[in-house]
Amino acid sequence: MDRLSIISSALFLTADVFAVASLAMPRWIVSDIGGRTYIGLLQSCLEIYSGQQSEMCFTPVPQRTEWLLTFVCIILGILSVTSTIGLLILSHWRYRVMKHARWLGFVAIILFCLAAVIFPIGFNMEQIGGEPYQLPNNYQVGISYIFFVLALWITVVSELFASKVCLPHF
Repeated sequence: MDRLSIISSALFLTADVFAVASLAMPRWIVSDIGGRTYIGLLQSCLEIYSGQQSEMCFTPVPQRTEWLLTFVCIILGILSVTSTIGLLILSHWRYRVMKHARWLGFVAIILFCLAAVIFPIGFNMEQIGGEPYQLPNNYQVGISYIFFVLALWITVVSELFASKVCLPHF
């Protein structure tokens, strides 16, 4: 296993952690109007400041199809990244699987990019009141979305290392 494969594996692992963390928290969209509102892909939470701080979480009905599809794309991307890490480790003994690892990493990039394009379509939900791809001023993206975008970019950089694109050509 060469140095670039080790770097690529570490970066893919970092991207995997960020992607899982983004799904673990329902903080994709945040608002501070009338208490704190956290909106996630599958769950929303309200934090009310009435003497005591209490948080109430619920699953909105009906589910946003766009955000459900985003969730599925991210899950499939996480599985692709995890498989890529396994294949990169296996490439230490069987170099031929490196080609499959590169393709799986590329599939993960496509899935994460699809999720990034599909997610903002759901901004027109009644609770937010925006338009597709246009979040109203009283809402902002939360830490979960930031983690997801970090996972996307780190996956791209990991793929560059796995494909050895960063090597100088003399």
